[in-house]
Amino acid sequence: MSLLEMKNIVKSYPGVRALKGVNLTVNAGEVHALVGENGAGKSTLMKILAGAEGMDSGQILWNGEEIHLGGPLEAQNLGISMIYQEFNLVPEMSVAENIFLGREPVKSKSGLIDWAKMRSLSEQLLERLDAHIPVRAPVSSLSIAQQQMVEIAKALSHQAQLIAMDEPSATLTDHELVHLFKLIKDLSQTGIAIIYISHRLEEIFEICSRVTILRDGDWIITRPISEINREKIVHLMVGRELGQEFPKEIISPGKVRLRVDDVTSGNRVKHVSFQIRSGEIVGLAGLVGSGRTELARTILGLEPMNSGLIELNGVPVKIRSPRDAIRAGIALIPEDRKGQGLVMGQSVRENITLSSLQKFSRSGFILSKEEMKTVQKMVKELRIKTPSIDQQVQFLSGGNQQKVVLAKGLLTESQILIFDEPTRGIDVGAKQEIYTLMNSLAKNGLGILMISSELPEILGMSDRILVMHEGEIMGELSRSEATQEKVMALATGMLKKLP
Repeated sequence: MSLLEMKNIVKSYPGVRALKGVNLTVNAGEVHALVGENGAGKSTLMKILAGAEGMDSGQILWNGEEIHLGGPLEAQNLGISMIYQEFNLVPEMSVAENIFLGREPVKSKSGLIDWAKMRSLSEQLLERLDAHIPVRAPVSSLSIAQQQMVEIAKALSHQAQLIAMDEPSATLTDHELVHLFKLIKDLSQTGIAIIYISHRLEEIFEICSRVTILRDGDWIITRPISEINREKIVHLMVGRELGQEFPKEIISPGKVRLRVDDVTSGNRVKHVSFQIRSGEIVGLAGLVGSGRTELARTILGLEPMNSGLIELNGVPVKIRSPRDAIRAGIALIPEDRKGQGLVMGQSVRENITLSSLQKFSRSGFILSKEEMKTVQKMVKELRIKTPSIDQQVQFLSGGNQQKVVLAKGLLTESQILIFDEPTRGIDVGAKQEIYTLMNSLAKNGLGILMISSELPEILGMSDRILVMHEGEIMGELSRSEATQEKVMALATGMLKKLP
């Protein structure tokens, strides 16, 4: 008998049928992969399982008995826990307070919180996870990997029999990922089932026993991992054949667009120099904490520049804010699209024109017709899937949200685009579209700086690769000489700084 059976689940939103009769069966102690493009219905299905959304029709069986979930608390009480990509933690509260939030143990006589017991129980849970985290520490002081351990400890405190993990590896280093995989295997051996959602297909072959594939709200197939390969999964996910994984086009570079000369910012960016020509995609590699994002923030005026020079098209520019950067011709496609790139409660139209409203305003009034015409053109060119340009961006898939951020950047008519983790959290089909768009932008004469933690992406899409370590650029590698081993040797400081 299966631990969980979801049968013919149907869910609709205004203008969108998110699930069209989806099936999912998970056994006790199984690590089960749930994959599909952004918008395939994975998140909606998991919200229904977690009790956060109601279904229109269908059936959920838990240990063979039909259940009707009235909310997240009912799901947790049954032993169903969900760890979302954006963690559900209170930053100002301690680790122990977050683990037992709303269920704090109390002293029998006084009815007051039993702090000693709560901390002791929290320590036991974290010890079970081999996570050495002080339970009195505020969550805001923890790394992303440590916060993830707190979420898992919270799930175990609910006596979870099934834990669903949504993109758990998205922000982890390789070392942290090894620890997570070991933890998942240990949990499964104790009988806890794991639903593992990830766009990194290589991961599911390492830790999962079966895979369920969704596409456009439809259940496509469930198969043992041993009976399927990566190419078949990709084909079933997207419903079409994809070309090569990294469709890089080689373009002859033009004049120097951006020159960064001996730039220093705080302790994280130290005497950095490089240049980007029109038509180039320059990759920026390095481990977490190497200074890549800080360098981008310095160029954009988000971090103060202590010394150095920035030139655009041979002319020195002073950039003290993102507004100065946009005026100079530099735009950022940020890593945190939800926190830094979009206003989630606003529409596709409002987000796309947010940085370029002066183009559509006269005497303080928005020229709605011009704005609408331009946005509709951008939506068509970038193939943004949305029922309407007035749809709130929070209801779009991750890949389409990324395209809205890109459209906003393109509308500024910038000559340099900085992509910070351009494909993080989006599926293989959407990745291909982003790569194709990058090729098109390069062909049109833009210069691109691509920051990425995914080495295959850096190697596959870059004309040149800059490698950072502890705030310095350790070396530059051409496309022909770059290998994963050389990049990692520079990124870890094992290879001395190249001249």
